[in-house]
Amino acid sequence: MPTIEDIGEAFEPTGAANVEEQQLQVPETLPVLPLRDIVIYPFMIVPLFVSREKSIRAVDEALGENRMILLVSQKDLDKEEPGAEDLYAVGTVAVIMRMLKLPDGRTRILVQGLTRARLESVESGGEYLRARVAVMQEASAGERSLEVEALVRNVRGSMEKAANLGKNISPEVMAIVANLDDAGRLADLAASNLELKVEDAQSVLDIADTTARLRRVNELLNKEIEVLTVQQEINTQARADIDRSQREFYLRQQLKAIQGELGEGNELAEEIAQFREKIETVKMPKAAEEEALRQLKKLERMHPDAAETATLRNWLEIMTDLPWSKASVDNLDLAKAEQILNEDHYGLEKIKERIIEALAVRKLKEKPKGSILCFVGPPGVGKTSLGRSIARALDRKFVRLSLGGLHDEAEIRGHRRTYVGAMPGRIVQALQQAGTNNPLIMLDEIDKVGADFRGDPSSALLEVLDPEQNNSFRDNYLGVTFDLSNVMFMTTANVLDTIQAALRDRMEVIRLAGYTEEEKLEIARRHLIPKQLEENGVTAKNLRISKSALSAIILQYTQEAGLRQLEREIGALCRKVARRVAEGQTEVVMVTPKNVHEFLGVPKVAPDEVLKKDQIGVATGLAWTAVGGEVLFIEALRMKGKGNLVLTGQLGDVMKESAQAAFSFAKSRARELGINEDDFNNYDMHIHIPEGAIPKDGPSAGITLATAMVSSLSQRAVRKDVAMTGEITLRGNVLPVGGVKEKVLAARRARVTKIILPAQNRRDMDEVPKELMGEIKFVFVENVQQVFREALKDAAPATPPAPPRPKALPQPAPPTAH
Repeated sequence: MPTIEDIGEAFEPTGAANVEEQQLQVPETLPVLPLRDIVIYPFMIVPLFVSREKSIRAVDEALGENRMILLVSQKDLDKEEPGAEDLYAVGTVAVIMRMLKLPDGRTRILVQGLTRARLESVESGGEYLRARVAVMQEASAGERSLEVEALVRNVRGSMEKAANLGKNISPEVMAIVANLDDAGRLADLAASNLELKVEDAQSVLDIADTTARLRRVNELLNKEIEVLTVQQEINTQARADIDRSQREFYLRQQLKAIQGELGEGNELAEEIAQFREKIETVKMPKAAEEEALRQLKKLERMHPDAAETATLRNWLEIMTDLPWSKASVDNLDLAKAEQILNEDHYGLEKIKERIIEALAVRKLKEKPKGSILCFVGPPGVGKTSLGRSIARALDRKFVRLSLGGLHDEAEIRGHRRTYVGAMPGRIVQALQQAGTNNPLIMLDEIDKVGADFRGDPSSALLEVLDPEQNNSFRDNYLGVTFDLSNVMFMTTANVLDTIQAALRDRMEVIRLAGYTEEEKLEIARRHLIPKQLEENGVTAKNLRISKSALSAIILQYTQEAGLRQLEREIGALCRKVARRVAEGQTEVVMVTPKNVHEFLGVPKVAPDEVLKKDQIGVATGLAWTAVGGEVLFIEALRMKGKGNLVLTGQLGDVMKESAQAAFSFAKSRARELGINEDDFNNYDMHIHIPEGAIPKDGPSAGITLATAMVSSLSQRAVRKDVAMTGEITLRGNVLPVGGVKEKVLAARRARVTKIILPAQNRRDMDEVPKELMGEIKFVFVENVQQVFREALKDAAPATPPAPPRPKALPQPAPPTAH
């Protein structure tokens, strides 16, 4: 059972003489009880719950001494164990009148404030806080001045006014306020009943002077009255609005009853009439119109408050909003279309030619069943913007749908109306957004469509993208067919491998491999720089970027097939200049290769470069990635062992098989290749492709792996300026590979002067920019022996007996091939 210690008889708080006697007997040091969210004034009687261990010990100590304790508010309410710096400088000396220990370990005490006291010092190292205190003496109650009398009357009047405005002040307190003559106690009593913030309440406790304290309390009272006045006005306004709304509802119900008696003003009937007029106006196909009218009759028979009424209304609104017969007129002026394409995009001649051919067919035939174009290429090469330009050239509306991460088939076909929150699929929504039945819809990121238990969106797209089927596309939400044959669909993707085979078969693939340095320079000059100048509020008078500076930005700050990073870097330049202009600098900023790092920082890209010298066991390969071409340096090293093949560098299964095939070929042709056959039994071969954190796979590195192995085994150096790509067979044949243009562009960035390609890839040279043909020598090979003749140097002449670890003699650099 909880225990109660009644100690109230020893101290009578209402007797002024006793209080003064107690005040005179306040010891120099007292236990300290930190308070949260409350300030205790002298003569206040307040119950407190004590739960903190140090505070409970302070209460026990006070009860064991003289029942006096110092009550001090803490500054940070969330501080669990406050120190001296966390307490206010002024507190209240109080006496503990009653104490109750609760079963949960807490203690409840009843305290009464005695007098103000200032903390001289605090000892926080013990089991509880203890402070040295100095009692703050108040001025004796002599003859009141006129100011004090006026302040007392103001405080009393303000308290009464606050109570009338709805402040929760008990009548007993108001009675004490009316009869209390002590000005200091009146100020404390008023402050304790205002529900002040801790900071404001503490500001009253800090003031020992009676007049200053009254003045502060009067300020706080006036502020509270202003808040209460505004609060009452808000409540009155809200009540008036509620009364007005109830009155309007009552009048509307009366009006509806009167109109019902007169046979007038049926809102649902008016809405049905509007739907019927829209159905006739939009000129739906016969089947769709019959279904719409049938649902309209169903709505007419329904009660206006029925749950299905809202569903039918939404369905009819979408049906009447769709562009069943509204189409835009195509611009079939081929010269104008070509001009628009040239304005928006530099280069891409073959792609522009294909688009103009499609327009020519549309000019000759009213409704051709053209193929769906799929633009495939790395990020940032302009796939989506190309679709936007085509729409502008045709004068068609353009709608872009992003399919990345799509998993739900209902996103394409729509949800059935029986589901809560059902809506049409994205295709129907795009038509509703476009407002015509022949927009250009760009299906972005079609290679990133997923599939799960909710269906396969790729299979749903088969109907959308098939010209033989999409004239009767059925959306689950509409429940009727819509003709999509007038819509021009285009798609974009980064890779083709992840696209479903049947879906890929319905599209004509157009590859955008990337841009050369010259093309990037021209695109930056024509499009990127003007765009970024406009977006950043800078003009050509403020910023000029030299051609050589642009080249430096492309080579040192970007490494991409597209243009996004280049645009970001140009934007960074414009922002630097915009700041200077905003600060008042008017001189033109000229960006050159020498000062470009002052704007963009240190170069972000270490450009791929050919090896510094011919080396044994290191060959340069070319690889294709989703973001363009890359240069790979394949290292081969022979070491004492038992003829094992070790592969490192996160190689995929296909690349491992290529390495095994190359190793087997080298074994079978050791004599022809100048390799000692015993080396395969006495040495292990270690193949490593640097940047081991990046997974690598594909057949393109076959001949590069073979070259590195043969170089290491025969001790013949690989020419430093030669790069190669091609698949190898066990018989030494070289098979064709893909991504030739991307690989050639990567070799050009690395300053390679000779590229070895499979002979069957000669047909891909039409895609390679003409300006590269004069800079790089292309060698086409049919078997790996030709690769070795082009890539490997002749064996070094015999040398005297070598030390235990022979080193290859330095070889002179070969002349550059043109």
